[in-house]
Amino acid sequence: MVRDTAAPGSPVLSRAGGLLPGLALCVAVTALAFAASAAEVALFGQAWIEALVLAILIGTVIRTAWTPSARWHPGIGFSAKILLEVAVVLLGASVSAATILSAGPALLLGIAAVVAMALLAGFGIGRLLGLPVRMAVLVACGNAICGNSAIAAVAPVIDAHSDDVAASIAFTAVLGVAVVLGLPLLGIGLQLSGVQYGALAGLTVYAVPQVIAAAAPLGATAVQIGTLVKLVRVLMLGPVCLLLSLLAPRLGGEGAGACADMAERPRRTHPPVHHLVPWFIQGFLAMIVLRSLGLIPPAALPAMEHAATLLTVVSMAALGLGVDVRTVARAGGRVTAAVVLSLLVLGGISLTLIRLIGLA
Repeated sequence: MVRDTAAPGSPVLSRAGGLLPGLALCVAVTALAFAASAAEVALFGQAWIEALVLAILIGTVIRTAWTPSARWHPGIGFSAKILLEVAVVLLGASVSAATILSAGPALLLGIAAVVAMALLAGFGIGRLLGLPVRMAVLVACGNAICGNSAIAAVAPVIDAHSDDVAASIAFTAVLGVAVVLGLPLLGIGLQLSGVQYGALAGLTVYAVPQVIAAAAPLGATAVQIGTLVKLVRVLMLGPVCLLLSLLAPRLGGEGAGACADMAERPRRTHPPVHHLVPWFIQGFLAMIVLRSLGLIPPAALPAMEHAATLLTVVSMAALGLGVDVRTVARAGGRVTAAVVLSLLVLGGISLTLIRLIGLA
């Protein structure tokens, strides 16, 4: 007899039920963001702050005023991760080979150079400010590659201390939101084109959804280029982790105990390959190929774009609900200075690259 996995009391239904509180909260924040955006249009004739950014702001305010209990965590985590990954895959359908070619091979090659220089600069700044070696590595990797994802991937490779991991992740969450809010003002002030600003967002913003939110105010081209540049930047995580696994024995013994369960399992020297090239990046690239070959019906593209936007706003709400701005005050001045200075250096390197290769 075939077991009905959806029967009452089954693990499938139990797991799905556990997602509902947090998922419903994220949807409610999303509804508030769209309502606020509609109010902007009604009052001012246009939305000065996109629903993507409003969702982050509303979620952050809620999280700072209220700490969700454990029952909310599964749904918030699901919204921040799985829904985002699906949105990124769908977003690939809006990127064609023509969009990639418009960026030019110089930009694609320059991304690797920016990541390498940002890693060295971030590590150097951290050490000059007196951060421990492993903490400096975490800050540098999070800043140069992809924020929390890079920190989580690098931590077991270098056997970083759990306190350092927590502080680094807290900072990338808070500072990432600040960058999303401030970067569009910089792009407008510098009079960057959609391609130029998209490249800047992709090179400097920490996470994929934050890139989308930061790029959205300057148009669809900025979102497409920003997402493409960001995902190429994420692909640098694999080589960096492999290199650090070779250098880890030379980092000394100051950081033992990266993970809470380190004593319960053998230490691994590098993350699994599927963590270095996540499924959603593969899906994003596959969608680009399908779009370029004309295998996605044109009538389906608007619906896919709308779905990607909606899922991204929900994930933005989840991102905001995970940010407690008070964590900055607890991390200390040296960490604050290291992260902020590293980000400023990354921005300077990125703008220099954009100017050098002459993006239109």
